[in-house]
This record gives sequence, structure tokens and C-alpha cells, in this order.
Amino acid sequence: MNLPIHKSRHKSWAIKQLVRFGWEQALSCLFPVVIFASLAITQIISLPFLPRYDWLLIISLLMQWWMVRSGLETRDELKVITLFHLIGLALEIFKTHMGSWSYPEEGYFKIFGVPLYSGFMYASVASYLCQAWRRLKVELIKWPPFLVVIPLAAAIYLNFFTHHYWTDVRLWLFGLVLIVFWKSWVTYEVDGIRYRMPLALSFVLIGFFIWIAENIATFFGAWKYPNQTDAWSLVHLGKVSSWVLLVIISFLIVATLKQVKGKNSPKVSKIYQGVIQIDKK
Repeated sequence: MNLPIHKSRHKSWAIKQLVRFGWEQALSCLFPVVIFASLAITQIISLPFLPRYDWLLIISLLMQWWMVRSGLETRDELKVITLFHLIGLALEIFKTHMGSWSYPEEGYFKIFGVPLYSGFMYASVASYLCQAWRRLKVELIKWPPFLVVIPLAAAIYLNFFTHHYWTDVRLWLFGLVLIVFWKSWVTYEVDGIRYRMPLALSFVLIGFFIWIAENIATFFGAWKYPNQTDAWSLVHLGKVSSWVLLVIISFLIVATLKQVKGKNSPKVSKIYQGVIQIDKK
């Protein structure tokens, strides 16, 4: 049975909107895609003169330079991405020391056994957020006070370290996240039409897709979990929760940049009061 004309048109329009949204997401993932492509290529083709990890570092540095040089990223965004690189590298050093995963290949540019390129995998998450924020014209509705969000983000980050010595409180942290962001929404624009979704749901979705990306990365030997030493296997689904928590930290950093920069923009009339109000003038 054929759909009525108006329903068929609506379905066609919805598919086009979904394709447009997917295209903007793909463009926002440019940095992560280059990293994954580099992982795949260097796994298949042995590059001369330097170990694989060092080539990955060089490729990441060149990509980062090109992103700024071409105007795809601003200098302020570069500062945020660099900060997240350092946050991720510190976490990598600790986690490898605790035996959570390892980097078995050789490399000249390593610190405490962790290749420096690994920080770019975290930085690429921040790069994606910065790109998507701009391309989809993201706005935050009822963003909680920073005096609440910052301690929550700090507690999330610290739990990645302290749960090795003390109780893992991630379930409590998830509960706090739901409470703090219960009324928060993220709105975004696709082809001139605005949509919205609960902010907490966006954290979960991004975390899930990063888990998928993590499986691709480990398949190409970016790093190895203990259960992948002999042969590759899927990363445990429970890792999604870790990525969701890490997404919250990165989202906070990017949101801080965007709101601080927006505070000086004439388009933004009020910030840091729970709601971002856009001046219609």
C-alpha cells in the first residue's frame, strides 16, 4: 500500500533531515576519523624510520596543526583540546600503571610507558564536541550553576583514580548526574530547524558511540585490555559507563569555553543563571 502523499513527503523530509544531521556529525568527527584511519593504515603498512606509536603522534600533531591553520578550530578551542589531552594523558599513565590496559609496542615518545599520541584520542573527543557545537548551533537550556557542576566533574574524574583504592562510586555519580541535569536540555539546529533532547540522554549516546569507536581502536592495536592480549575481543559493555562519565567532563570543559566566550558576545544576554537566553535583536 502506498503512503498518502503528505505522509510520504513527511517521511522523505524526515530522512533528509536525518541525513543532514548525520553529515554534520561526520564533519564534526574529522579529527577522530583521521586517528582511526591512521591506526588502520599503520597496522597494515609498516612505516619506516620510526616506531608505529611515534608515527601516530606525528600524524596527530600535523592534523591538529592543520585544523587550526585551516580555521576549522580556533585558538581558544585548541587550548581546551590541549587541556583535555593532558587530562587524558594523566589518566592513561595511571591506568596503565594499575594494569587496566597496556601499550605493548615500542616508541621513542613515551612517558611512563604511555605513548604521547594516546592523549590525542581524548583530545579528539573534545574536538568533536567543539565542531558539533558550532556546526549544529548548540544551545544549553537550564544548565546547572557551575558551583554545582564543577565539583561533580571533579568527583567523576577523581573516581577514575580512587576506585582502585576505595569503593567505586560511579553509580552514585550517575545518580547525581541525573539529579543535577534532570531539567537540562540541549538544543541544536539542522537545516534551519531546531530540535532538543535531554542533556543526560546526549551524554549516554555520545558515550555509547565512543565505546564503539574504542572497539575499532583496540581492533587496530591502539592499546590492549588484559582480555585482548592473546586475541582481540569486544570491549566489555560496562566500559560505556566510564565513557559516559568522561563525556560529562569533556562536555563541561567545552561548555565553559563556549559560555565564557558567549558572555562577551552581544547575542547573549544572560549566562550562568541556569538558562542561556539568546537576545532576539
